[in-house]
Amino acid sequence: MPRTATRDKPTTKPKFRRILCGTPNAANQLAALRQQFRTDSEVVSAKQKKATQAVFRAALTPVQVVERICTDVQKKGLPAVLHYTEQFDKVKLTADTIRVDPAEMAAAHAAADPEMLDTIRRIKMNIMSFQSGLLHSDAVMTVSGSHELQVRYRALKRIGVCVPGGAAAYPSTILMTVCPAQTAGVEEIALVMPPTPTGANNPDLLAVCHELGIKEVYRIGGAQAVAALAYGVEGVPRVQMIVGPGNQFVALAKRHVFGHVGIDCIAGPSEIVVVGDASSQPDYVAIDLIAQAEHSPGVSVLVTWHEPLLDEVTEALGRLLKTQPRGELARESLERYGALVLARDKDEAAKIVEEFAPEHLHIQTRDPEAFAEKIDSVGAVFLGPFTPVAIGDYAAGPSHVLPTGTTARFASGLTANDFLRRTSILSFTKNGLKEIAEDVVFMANKEGLAGHACSVNMRISDSSHVTPRPPKKAEKQKVAAGK
Repeated sequence: MPRTATRDKPTTKPKFRRILCGTPNAANQLAALRQQFRTDSEVVSAKQKKATQAVFRAALTPVQVVERICTDVQKKGLPAVLHYTEQFDKVKLTADTIRVDPAEMAAAHAAADPEMLDTIRRIKMNIMSFQSGLLHSDAVMTVSGSHELQVRYRALKRIGVCVPGGAAAYPSTILMTVCPAQTAGVEEIALVMPPTPTGANNPDLLAVCHELGIKEVYRIGGAQAVAALAYGVEGVPRVQMIVGPGNQFVALAKRHVFGHVGIDCIAGPSEIVVVGDASSQPDYVAIDLIAQAEHSPGVSVLVTWHEPLLDEVTEALGRLLKTQPRGELARESLERYGALVLARDKDEAAKIVEEFAPEHLHIQTRDPEAFAEKIDSVGAVFLGPFTPVAIGDYAAGPSHVLPTGTTARFASGLTANDFLRRTSILSFTKNGLKEIAEDVVFMANKEGLAGHACSVNMRISDSSHVTPRPPKKAEKQKVAAGK
């Protein structure tokens, strides 16, 4: 989720795109709007685009920028990370200064506002209470005298967390990534934040890291940080998985390194679709659109079948934008990436939402539960007028790390289970092997894999009496029984 600096409140009258379904150009307009939800579309701020052009001396697409950065880090290691950090963040780091000293985090914690720490502790409890209830546990199916089948879960040992820090400090992202990982039992968590006053140089963020027991924090951000975590560089050991939101460059970098490491999902520029009807409160709808647009860029869309709501929300947007500190940024984002869509009926509205597969879906209708049942592809759903997305962003319990760029068609938001590896464990007796051998041999011969068939036949025809070692689970049970 890219961020830019706060600007003055808007002074010009905003111009919001309207799409009226059923009109001749509506299909093309909806297709163009859907394209903005795609990960490989260009959802970057003018400032970010200017910065990449200055560094590479060419007008590269975000995908091309990420490919260059990640390739350089993979080939050159830490020098490439330091180079891009200096180019983009205007901070010159060394191998000795890239990592935050744990003593600095402890000092930040000691000086932190007690109210902030109390808030962090309450939110931590909310998140971990919810996440612990989701955790998978080992499963066993035993057929006496024949075989035992198990599914075993083990936590990843080392993961990387990306925390944005371009214009605002986000302690919420630390909570929403670290707490699920700790719930799963991850031992090593390496956290990366840009070397900015709203990133790794922010005392509040360092205090939160200390509160959560994080000892490994690096002053790097962007695609170069993702590559450093994925490939490993001097002073930054590689991780098994990278999680966390970010701007389009971070999201694309995670996609680029997938395969070298696991990732949670493509969590890029923020998105919201608000669905409204005649019962919707226009001011609520407007402020929810603004709340995502102020990430700048962010995609904010209203879908309704109640035509008067378009004018009501437009008026509310113009009025409320003037009251917001980031109003100008939000206005620019709404004008460039937002839309007010009038569907012909409720079913068409549901079809439009399903095709967008948005990160956030806020349903502010008379019967939000019924409309939610029509939607499968979405990161998180917020029902009713008193469930703003902000509660999910900050405190409720589910992680705010959610799929963007239409990837909610197949991906889901981050949970503690994403940090678990699942392993099948099989244990057969000779009698059990004999019972299943015919089917195994048939399939092996059908596929022309004689060695597979032989590996079974050799065992069932062996007349020796080999006593297999009992499964570990049985051993543990015996030990426990003997205590």
